Amino acid sequence: MSAPSETIPSTPSSSSAVPPVTPNKPPHVLIGGAGLAGLFLGILLERAGISYEIFERSAEPRPLGAIMCLSPNILPAFEQLGLLDELLSFSKPSFGGVMLTDKLELIGKTVASNTDIIGYDRVLFARPELQDMLFKKIPSEKIHLSKKIVTLDQDQDGVTVTFDDNTTVRGDILVGADGAHSAVRKHLYAILDKERLLPKADTKDMSKGYISLVGTTSSLDPVKYPGVLDEESEGYCMVGNKDTPYTLGLSSTADEHASSSDWTNQDNKKMMDEIRHFKTPYGTMGDLFDSTDIEKVSKVYFEDKLFETWSHGRTVLIGDGAVNAMQDAVLLANHLYDITPTNLKNIKTALSDYKNERFEAIKEQYPQSYMSAKLIYGHTLWERVLRYVVFNWLPESLQRKQLLKDTAYRPQANFLPEAAKRGSLDIIRQTPSKRIKEEEKGAKKQAAAAL
Repeated sequence: MSAPSETIPSTPSSSSAVPPVTPNKPPHVLIGGAGLAGLFLGILLERAGISYEIFERSAEPRPLGAIMCLSPNILPAFEQLGLLDELLSFSKPSFGGVMLTDKLELIGKTVASNTDIIGYDRVLFARPELQDMLFKKIPSEKIHLSKKIVTLDQDQDGVTVTFDDNTTVRGDILVGADGAHSAVRKHLYAILDKERLLPKADTKDMSKGYISLVGTTSSLDPVKYPGVLDEESEGYCMVGNKDTPYTLGLSSTADEHASSSDWTNQDNKKMMDEIRHFKTPYGTMGDLFDSTDIEKVSKVYFEDKLFETWSHGRTVLIGDGAVNAMQDAVLLANHLYDITPTNLKNIKTALSDYKNERFEAIKEQYPQSYMSAKLIYGHTLWERVLRYVVFNWLPESLQRKQLLKDTAYRPQANFLPEAAKRGSLDIIRQTPSKRIKEEEKGAKKQAAAAL
């Protein structure tokens, strides 16, 4: 990858090479992290005509070799960007799932989505396929690898980031899109803590939940695994008993390429050996492990926390994960588009407006995600009781009502034509663009003056 145009040696004389801020131009945005959120934000800014660069600490992006799902909550934004058809080309629709005991006895089935109402299917695919698709949409000169952030400094005129290779870059806004253990957040919170502006809640560690072993097999024999040929993705969850406290999930999708996490192959193999005997509808987990390249297996922790501080000065944070992180990217891009002219006051307003619009939706989703994790992965007594109640006593009509409520939130890019309405579900309206409203108002005044 080429070096960024604004990157300069970290020497005392380097500041003279920094181009001055030009208020009548869109802001220049620095994005820390080339994961799904950072890449998706870059594509949105490309379409918005906003200058940006992406900085990734790794020598090459290394997505987890896992199956992931995108819901109707983000698919309209993919459609706006002209990416939906390509996404569907390596995906399979998922209409529901089956939950079984470790003896393959039925616990229950999740409510299937209704495309006529919702408009989009939930789609499953290999995460590296999506990462690769988004990566290829970013011009190569705008992605810079092996750029680990070591310090950041923001002032009245801009924000400067220093990397571990002793180079710096200057821009108008810095976006931390670098995951759960964000370097941008770490350095930003250190600044806030020093200034006694960091809420106490944000100083606490993230809560560590479950350990997940994720991976994808090599191509499977369709005679033994007929589900791989189905147009729809099969989804099974096998929940162990108190003596085997594991939940195993299986889904079928297209072939993919993958890479491992920072865990060693020995670490992963040890955990795999502990669950080889676990039954699935197609034999044991050991059968699947024998068809899996150890390099395509990753072990990760599920960690979560709802941070109160999202921005300070010229620096802003977006979430981790998939759907939520990309929704963050959509709404942040909308508010960055509204910045005109580019000055510190307008930047602060835009970043504050972004949090104000997004925070309530996140607050509402957070406890639901927490309970869903308990429902699927939990093995304590009350978690087993919860699972029994949901699958045996909770009316399907209530489950379906909650599903429709959850899928009604679908942020789109304000600066692009809306995706055509699909399905009969009423969608939650989002905050319109301030800039577009002002431009429309100005156009009306000019038209009236011309009469």
